[in-house]
Amino acid sequence: MAQQAAVIGDPVSTEPVVAREKLEEIFEDISSHILYDHELHGCLNCGICTATCPSAQYYDYSPREIVQLLWTENLEGIYDAMQEKIWACAQCYTCAARCPFENSPGGLVMIMREVAIKHGMESAKEVLRPFSRVLLKVISTGNQLAPNMITKEAFPDWGPNVSKVDAPLNILRKAIPVPTMHTMDTAWEVNLKTSIELYTIWEATGVLDQLETVDENLFDVVQDVMDEKREEYEEWLEEQEEDDEDED
Repeated sequence: MAQQAAVIGDPVSTEPVVAREKLEEIFEDISSHILYDHELHGCLNCGICTATCPSAQYYDYSPREIVQLLWTENLEGIYDAMQEKIWACAQCYTCAARCPFENSPGGLVMIMREVAIKHGMESAKEVLRPFSRVLLKVISTGNQLAPNMITKEAFPDWGPNVSKVDAPLNILRKAIPVPTMHTMDTAWEVNLKTSIELYTIWEATGVLDQLETVDENLFDVVQDVMDEKREEYEEWLEEQEEDDEDED
């Protein structure tokens, strides 16, 4: 009879157990990252990083815990932290500036986030889902945000300041002297070549592979948009060549 793989899980939780082989694979992806050895050097457990961490003041998050989990290779704790805690880090790197061992908990969190995306963890999908429209805006126009995306519903944490969103933005923007800023659909238009270059960088660096893991539908839409842009750019290049030949 084949021996069952050891599993780790909370006996009172409804979450499915995780095979130890999977936990080891996740830690291997973290510890083999090219930056890992630059970000982790040991830990005195002094707590300076957590004491100066802005996120630790408001969330169930501790930079010291992240370092301790990785330094002791606590596979179950690492996996658990990747479900929620690593997404609370604001990436301010105050921790790295204060650590007497020159650890960078913020850098370690970035590595753990990359691995969470690679493994298609639900926590990564949930965190990145609100940014899908922003990503599509970047690839289609070259901008992260457009005025028509700023709504009260999108920014409920703004508090009293959210009332300013009710201002007639389409009228106010006409006061901006730059003509390209008058539209509500985009802040400005990025030229076709630049947009394609951005997409090519995403291809070469694996960003699109990660996107396919966390949001396959958005990945398909982005590909369709860029296929159209590349065709449009090729047609423009052909037209330029024909014009040059006519001039000769």
